[in-house]
Amino acid sequence: MIGRNRVVITGIGVLAANGIGKDAFWNSLLAGESGIGPITLCDVENLPSKIAGEVKGFDVNDYTPYKIKAKRLSRNTQFAVAASLMALKDSGIDLQKFKPKAPLALALGISMAGFDFIETEIRRIVAKGNQSMLPTVVGCIHIASASSVADILGFPCTISVFSNSCVGGIDAIAKTYADLRDGKADVALAGGSDAPIETSLLAGFCAARMLCTEYDSPETASRPFDLKRSLGILAEGAAIVLMETLDHALDRGAEPLAEIIGYGTASDATEEPASGLECSMRNAMANACIAPSQVGYISAHAPSDLVIDRVETNVIKKVLGEHAYKIPISSIKGSTGNPLAAGGAMQVAATVIALRSGILPPTANLDIRDPDCDLNYVEVATTYSNRNTALVNSHGIGRVNSSLVLQRAVCQ
Repeated sequence: MIGRNRVVITGIGVLAANGIGKDAFWNSLLAGESGIGPITLCDVENLPSKIAGEVKGFDVNDYTPYKIKAKRLSRNTQFAVAASLMALKDSGIDLQKFKPKAPLALALGISMAGFDFIETEIRRIVAKGNQSMLPTVVGCIHIASASSVADILGFPCTISVFSNSCVGGIDAIAKTYADLRDGKADVALAGGSDAPIETSLLAGFCAARMLCTEYDSPETASRPFDLKRSLGILAEGAAIVLMETLDHALDRGAEPLAEIIGYGTASDATEEPASGLECSMRNAMANACIAPSQVGYISAHAPSDLVIDRVETNVIKKVLGEHAYKIPISSIKGSTGNPLAAGGAMQVAATVIALRSGILPPTANLDIRDPDCDLNYVEVATTYSNRNTALVNSHGIGRVNSSLVLQRAVCQ
């Protein structure tokens, strides 16, 4: 990529079921702890699935220097605002002094925008009639989260929103990566935010038989690659990263956490869900100009699904050949559940920290390996000092797949 800017991540903001803030999130991952528990955010009495990954004890005003009228922002927008401000703070950028030369590139992946507003207003209309509806419709549109973040930042931004299910967070990061690489911006905020734990949405996922209903305990219900896994666990949260061109980061004295070097995306080519990961992985590696032997770690999508976990395993074998058995692989969804568009972005956040620390997070609740899932899965937090390049996979409803290649930051 001669003549193109190198792009680095310099800040991370995370709100997940297993922890708020990157330190709590990371420490929980290393301990193999689960954030899955009984649903408290909505009524699930008549639903077969009664567990999810809820972000606990969250108040948006705890994470912003500005007083925000929370009732005017949907829950996923509150998550996006808090995570964005966390990422800025983590990067060392002072909002009071920061004056970007070009509009900041802002991109978010959103699957289920403002569904708490939608469900509340539908119930209000049913009970009291159309005239009772509150003016919350603008909080339901997908751009609401990104535009709210831009409003709070107070300087010009270019806004992009990706509503393509679970890959939205990675695609948002990839879009701003391209903008920075090509000189269209110097600084970017990107990631994903979703808050899908609402009765109607849960009912829909249950009707589609996509949520786990049989488990020994909520904490062990999400178990990627495990023989006793059944279906995924819905979750909520947000993960946002602050990205810069390497030159911009070094000029302001920032320390890069990791570098983005490649991206690929593709739809499924067969009836099997996640089969398109083969193409997205190959494209990402080709874009990054790396060979299979250079991949040092894989952050798998693996949502604890009977089919998808197996398919992703087989795809990794196809793409990487014999090297596939040597690469440490883990899925963080045993701890986080599946927070839709925030999921891939959470994987990116975890992978950045892993590359920087040299420690790989384990796959929580992997007790008995499925014989069809026979690769080198990380079962306990493990130090790998020589792992410099990582591949992050994401698959989503709608037969979409995306992969991102990250590299340990080397400033030369």
